[in-house]
Amino acid sequence: MVEITRKKHFLPITSELGDYLDRFGRSSPLPATYHDLQEFDQSYPLYDRSGHPTHWSTVMYERSKQQELWPKLTSIYSLLKTGELQAAPHLYVERVDYCEFGNSKPFRVRVVNQYNDNYDHFYMKVADASRIYGLDLEHLLSPNRITYFAHKGTLVEEHIAGVPGDVFIRDYFERPDLNRVRVAKEFVKFSERCFVRLLGDMRAYNYVIDITPDFEDVQYRVRAIDFDQQSYEGRKNLYLPQFFKENQPVVQMCSSCLNYPTMKQYQEEERTLIARRYLSEQQRVLALFNCMKNNPAEPAEKVNNLREELGEYHHSTAFNSCTSMGEVAEKHLQHSLARHLI
Repeated sequence: MVEITRKKHFLPITSELGDYLDRFGRSSPLPATYHDLQEFDQSYPLYDRSGHPTHWSTVMYERSKQQELWPKLTSIYSLLKTGELQAAPHLYVERVDYCEFGNSKPFRVRVVNQYNDNYDHFYMKVADASRIYGLDLEHLLSPNRITYFAHKGTLVEEHIAGVPGDVFIRDYFERPDLNRVRVAKEFVKFSERCFVRLLGDMRAYNYVIDITPDFEDVQYRVRAIDFDQQSYEGRKNLYLPQFFKENQPVVQMCSSCLNYPTMKQYQEEERTLIARRYLSEQQRVLALFNCMKNNPAEPAEKVNNLREELGEYHHSTAFNSCTSMGEVAEKHLQHSLARHLI
């Protein structure tokens, strides 16, 4: 089992990364910032519908501050959904939640349509280069599209819907209608996506399971929701979800439902799909890797350790010259997909 014992440091957004964000439509002026949301004066714990405690607290603002802030937040929601800052007048902010747990300490904003009471969420966080790398690699190399904007130290992200992994393990694993083979298959594919692009810290509460009814059964997809640990940690196994103790029930399910040849088949299928996405977005992926390579702010000991472990894993000396996580991640991706890129 592996464990992350130290809090990750934020990596600065360089001018080169800022240019990348501008070039690919990921930068936009925002009417409110993360700092604005920090100006709350009280909070209280938030519980889920079953009465279980969450990692979130609902925050309260002075009335004058709230009247100023709410229209700005609905405008940001409109930007995420329509590309324009002009919010529909029937949208309003129901509440703002804050999470002190984890690296990014995000705010979650709930926006409600007053005509039908339908609600949605978005998140505001401190802009961190590692997280931006992770968001963009998810958008480019996974089957999932991601919408986010960064501006002057603030990162705004859309909500990723699904059942949190820890809740899914707790509440769904013993259900008689759970298709255990399909769940196991998707976890194998998810693990492969994380490892190939070096997305770490996929403990159960850092991913969700998207459940979609099919014409004969149910389909599942496992989606990452936390991208802080993109190419940051120095141990190879931290990029493999099966080595976290929180995921052991999943590992046991995979072992009981899938044999080794079937697992290898699903891994190869996923690598083939990643390679196809890489080839279709190669120019943009390489531009992102250039930003990562030119911002070597990760601790040197982590870079050196991961370089050695991946060199041993791939039986290659190509990693010996790597001096940044960006170089390590690029080499690892190329080696992992080599036979699919011919």
